[in-house]
This record gives sequence, structure tokens and C-alpha cells, in this order.
Amino acid sequence: MVEVINKYETIFIIDSTKTEEETVALVDKFKSLISDNGEIESVDEWGRRRLAYPINDLTEGYYVLVNYSAKPDFIRELERVFGITDGILRQITIKKNEK
Repeated sequence: MVEVINKYETIFIIDSTKTEEETVALVDKFKSLISDNGEIESVDEWGRRRLAYPINDLTEGYYVLVNYSAKPDFIRELERVFGITDGILRQITIKKNEK
């Protein structure tokens, strides 16, 4: 059976009220989770940015973009971990088209 590996892009926003150490810890947590289950191509930390609309009365968040390759079943687990992690405001994962 052929092992399916897809390319994904995930953007997540960390609560801007977290300290610098807490923010770094959250970024490292998700980088290690992704690298343990796939292969990271790039991590781009956009830093603090204004949100398009307030989330939980916050107007700023710390943005992180990760491009990686992984098995399709890993995405559900990644989204579950995002959902239960304190300090993650929003996240989205999209599958990139192979050209």
C-alpha cells in the first residue's frame, strides 16, 4: 500500500497577553509536534499583528505560519491539540495543491 504524504500550511494565532516565554513555548510545542509527525519545510513567525476583528475582547495576536508535509490523519490530531491548548485564539490548516 502506498503511503500518502500531503503538503499543508497551518497558520495559528497565539493570545497576545501571553508572556514572551509562554509564546516561545507554544511555538516550540507545535513545531515539535509537527516535526514528530511530518517534515517541516518552513516556519515563519509574523509576530504581533492586529486582528481583523476582536477575538475574546483581544485586538492583537501573535501569528505563526508553518509549511510542512504529513500524513492526512495527522491533521485531525493537530487540530484537536490546537483546540485544547490554552492561548491559541484561532488556527487554520489547508492542504496545498501539488503542481
